[in-house]
Amino acid sequence: QVQLVESGGGSVQSGGSLRLSCAASGYSVRNNNMGWFRQVPGKEREGVAGIDSARNTIYADSVKGRFTVSQDNAKNTVYLQMNSLKPEDTAIYYCAAGLRSPWRLLLHSSYNYWGQGAQVTVSS
Repeated sequence: QVQLVESGGGSVQSGGSLRLSCAASGYSVRNNNMGWFRQVPGKEREGVAGIDSARNTIYADSVKGRFTVSQDNAKNTVYLQMNSLKPEDTAIYYCAAGLRSPWRLLLHSSYNYWGQGAQVTVSS
């Protein structure tokens, strides 16, 4: 049974930083694809960052240069380092695993498994 557990969310002022963690069980992050998404009420879940089996990374334009996705195979954990946070980054953040057709790292319908979400709030 695959389980993804996010942690590290919280409240921060504009310009601050947070690091989200996604600990996986029943699923190996090594050599697999993972994604980070976020969602605000009334909007579609948005792809933020992805890392593929070769550790290539991809980012949404809105976070490029500010967010970094990485993984620790020994801990079977994927991270999202978020710097220079802005109020518009406020959302619930989810990690995702188990890429499937249409095989797009930043498309929410491309994933089989999801974490429970972590709230990130950025105040101005």
